[in-house]
Amino acid sequence: MRHLNDHRKLGRTSAHRLAMLRNMVCSLIEHGRIVTTLPKAKEASRYAEKCITLGKKSAEASDPAKKLHYRRQAMTALHDVKAVTKLVEEVAPTYKDRKGGYTRVLKAGFRLGDHGAKAIFELV
Repeated sequence: MRHLNDHRKLGRTSAHRLAMLRNMVCSLIEHGRIVTTLPKAKEASRYAEKCITLGKKSAEASDPAKKLHYRRQAMTALHDVKAVTKLVEEVAPTYKDRKGGYTRVLKAGFRLGDHGAKAIFELV
């Protein structure tokens, strides 16, 4: 049975993992590119795609109530007002013609200390 195989656990409790993913996606939105480990980057990529889609829906909505609704959903996902504002006003409009695939994960060698796989996680 495939129970508990939906996502990577990353050696953390669920609350710690969710907080880490939120922080990584907020940093990605703020800086456009971050360096992290490969498994973290792959998992954060899934979370970032969903957040950017919410930002796109908010930016494209014509009804003010829908616009606010999607913005609040993005706020629930990220917990950072500055990141959500930048997501809706700057990042989302650049992807208006793209239907997914907003992020890229590039392999970047290995760390010297423990030989962990590094990755560059960036917006396309």
